[in-house]
Amino acid sequence: MLNSNVLVLNRSYLPIHVTSARRAFSMIYHEVARAVDGDYQTFDFDGWSQLEVNGDDSIGTSLGSIRVPRVIVLTHFDRVPRRHVRYSRINVFARDKFTCQYCGTKPHRLKLNLDHVVPRSMGGKTTWENVVCSCVDCNRRKGGRTPQQARLRLLRRPTRPRWTPLVNLAVAQSRRTEWHPFLGIVDGGLRTIAAAD
Repeated sequence: MLNSNVLVLNRSYLPIHVTSARRAFSMIYHEVARAVDGDYQTFDFDGWSQLEVNGDDSIGTSLGSIRVPRVIVLTHFDRVPRRHVRYSRINVFARDKFTCQYCGTKPHRLKLNLDHVVPRSMGGKTTWENVVCSCVDCNRRKGGRTPQQARLRLLRRPTRPRWTPLVNLAVAQSRRTEWHPFLGIVDGGLRTIAAAD
């Protein structure tokens, strides 16, 4: 339970991060953040620990059971941190919407691979602009050739994503219903980016 995800909002109630419940409790206790309930009320540690559990996820303490917060708001941080999108397997999958960029199928995540458009054996680099999501069958069919040599066509040219890591919150499969009111801005931004592509 202490490793479950908690959405972190800045002081303006914009989502900026996802942290663990363990870290969220520490932040609330040290008055760096306040817990947010379903009615958008905020609570310090003492106030939060006095709320009834009512079947919500909770942890047992010497004070009794305490609800696990699902959303916290920072008390002194206004900005949305600007970060570059880190190149990683999951971010390439997210950029390509978990879709094979050759045949257009959406296989189970375990059946997805990363494919170098220009193979490494031909000098291709591991960059945003040269790596795409592909299914196992297309990857095998392409082998160590270029798409043209393998008679495959890319659905779209790979590029560095323009979204921030916050968009991962919008596409996270484990996002919670308590997060939905706060992710509307991120979801809207994702739709805007998708429409521009």
